[in-house]
Amino acid sequence: MTSIDPRKVISAILKHDAKVTSYKIALLRAINDVVLSYPDVAHYGQDVAIPLRLPAEFWVAYYWPFVDSRDPVMQGPRARRRGRLVNDMAFRPELTKLRTEWGRVVGGSMQPSDGFFVINELRVLRRQASYPQRLLRVYEDTTRSISETLKMPIRYAGPGEWTVFERPTRYDPLDLAVVPIPNTREGEQCLVIRADLWRTFREMSLWIEALCIHEWCLFTENVQQMEGGYVDRGTAYRLLTDRPDSRGPLTWERNQGDLLLLEGRVFPCPWTERRIAASTAYDLDHLLPVAVYPINEMWNLVPTDPHFNSHVKRSRLPSPTRLTRAEPHLALAYALYEESRPLAQAIYEDVAMRFLSIRYSRRECRKIPELI
Repeated sequence: MTSIDPRKVISAILKHDAKVTSYKIALLRAINDVVLSYPDVAHYGQDVAIPLRLPAEFWVAYYWPFVDSRDPVMQGPRARRRGRLVNDMAFRPELTKLRTEWGRVVGGSMQPSDGFFVINELRVLRRQASYPQRLLRVYEDTTRSISETLKMPIRYAGPGEWTVFERPTRYDPLDLAVVPIPNTREGEQCLVIRADLWRTFREMSLWIEALCIHEWCLFTENVQQMEGGYVDRGTAYRLLTDRPDSRGPLTWERNQGDLLLLEGRVFPCPWTERRIAASTAYDLDHLLPVAVYPINEMWNLVPTDPHFNSHVKRSRLPSPTRLTRAEPHLALAYALYEESRPLAQAIYEDVAMRFLSIRYSRRECRKIPELI
């Protein structure tokens, strides 16, 4: 690995590795998504420890549309082992149960992208608390099963065994040579990604995402389904690229913002500079749009001009120029959040979960001493 261009390693796994299931493709796509989800980890230039539960969560989202009980999509052969017919995916029973339980809890029509919504809802502690314990137990069982399955493609990626990735190991916070993903817990099983490979994922993320999806579609259309037919690559592409088209309810976040407005605080719209006061209509805008990545963390939510949000920004990322102009207004919005004890705690938890290099001072955290 030290003498091989990481770009060639990634392309070789996707294009040339033998694949009985789509696991290797899903592994690289998950690592790519983890790299994009934690943008400041690269600043340290060190090897990175990823808890196996993180790629496992992304696998929940990727494989979610393939476990539709009415129209399942096989991701490998169903082989007989010791006289028993085993699943194409080791975790299919658990993920199917999770999808069924989610449908029972939320109701309504199911979308292929619901898995992305599920994992982002259940990562945020205050949102997780609004769901029944039964669902959370099923989710934990599913991610645990997937974490075990992940060890197979980690082991066999590339030529031989453990040639690209080392064997997952328990995280020791005293290991200063490795940077942990934010919120990594002591003793968690972690996949360690070499610094040069992490950097390559970061620099080539769009190419890696596109190649993963392309190869996954080609793989899927060659897998015989349960009734003997095949799924065309267009159907596989639609399932793999679907994104949430509606945002979840932000009732708690909006109620907390309304309280600040009623107390006389005034938010500036970061895009139009319109003043948002108690009598002003406003939207809670996702800085990173839901269609790009469904993050309901407080740092990603700001009061904005509803017309601009709905008709101008919509589902697009703000341009670098507009984002630079908005910086002081975003800073003021976050400062106002800190004047509310519940919002201060929420933004502290959400930032700590996402960004490794940002630390709140004791002055900034004075309203949330239980987190110090």
